[in-house]
Amino acid sequence: MEYQYLIVKWVHILSSTVLFGTGIGSAFYLLRASLERDPLVAASVTRSVVVGDWLFTGTTVVLQPLTGFWLTALADVPLDSRWIAWSLVLYVLAVACWLPVVVIQIRLRDVAVEAAENARPLLPPRYWRLFRVWFALGVPAFLAFVGIFYLMVAKPI
Repeated sequence: MEYQYLIVKWVHILSSTVLFGTGIGSAFYLLRASLERDPLVAASVTRSVVVGDWLFTGTTVVLQPLTGFWLTALADVPLDSRWIAWSLVLYVLAVACWLPVVVIQIRLRDVAVEAAENARPLLPPRYWRLFRVWFALGVPAFLAFVGIFYLMVAKPI
């Protein structure tokens, strides 16, 4: 039983690290590419961000609750523990922000690709409208994940 718990805990921690790291990395590269204002750069980077988000974030978004619930069962931790309840609330908030972000990233990619194909020197206004929404959704998602990490480690409540 202890061996199973350690394996599930390791998968949970590794997947949370991949989830958070991919989010931070994607945000950093998309932000940097966007600030270049060059459609070719933005098109290239947003293509990679979309793929990475689906590949890494998509799988870990599913793994996190599965391994989390499995850990609570193995450790006999009640699901109504306040730190777990708050972790779930924050997780739902983060995922609720992430789902539209994925759609926005696809649209950002498409706008950047179109601008690059038409040899536009700068990203168009539509790109920046989408970018502002993408950024605004990223802030609460980031803060929610920071809060979840704190709750997982400290279990304060």
